[in-house]
Amino acid sequence: MAETHRTDNLNWDEYFMGIAVLSAKRSKDPSTQVGACIVDPNNKVVSIGYNGMPRGVDDDKIPWGHGEGLDSKYLYVCHAEFNAILNTRDGSALQGCRIYVTLFPCNECAKAIIQTGIKEIVYADDKYHEQISSAASRHMLDMAGVKYTRYVGRKVEIDVK
Repeated sequence: MAETHRTDNLNWDEYFMGIAVLSAKRSKDPSTQVGACIVDPNNKVVSIGYNGMPRGVDDDKIPWGHGEGLDSKYLYVCHAEFNAILNTRDGSALQGCRIYVTLFPCNECAKAIIQTGIKEIVYADDKYHEQISSAASRHMLDMAGVKYTRYVGRKVEIDVK
């Protein structure tokens, strides 16, 4: 009798969310690590990103806390979605793509997603759902016709040793 193939392999959503989860492990943010993976309509990875400081900015000289004024990380950190968009060689390559992200995009990232022509967001967590920035994000995404759905596949855990 011939052998059959495995049936417990990752489906596409699990695979791409797994890449986003792995990318989040690059983040140095002590409280929230976020990863993103952009995929074209043919299920080819176009770009990946994670939340971190802009290139050339010394992570050790920037605050990583929720402080006030210039002592707040929020003034400096580039979000995973934004980094994934900026990491592409050709911005037009994002037209019609999907983005897998471990955290629902803020309003600023939603603007970039809309502007580049990404048509779908698959997100794992929505912990800031009640914040005004998330409401603005959903409002813009709805107006622009960008689909967003919560990830429902198996939780991909990656243990790096």
